[in-house]
Amino acid sequence: MTPNKYTSLLFISVISIMLFSACDTISGVGKDIQKAGKVIENEANKR
Repeated sequence: MTPNKYTSLLFISVISIMLFSACDTISGVGKDIQKAGKVIENEANKR
């Protein structure tokens, strides 16, 4: 494998790993925001 192909493959692999891990992070943040919204809504309904 030539150095250019190796570098390209490494770059694509790193970018792919970063994108896949970011999906989990964004999903987790969305769930946290949703839970916070439910707590606020429940408090508002009590009053």
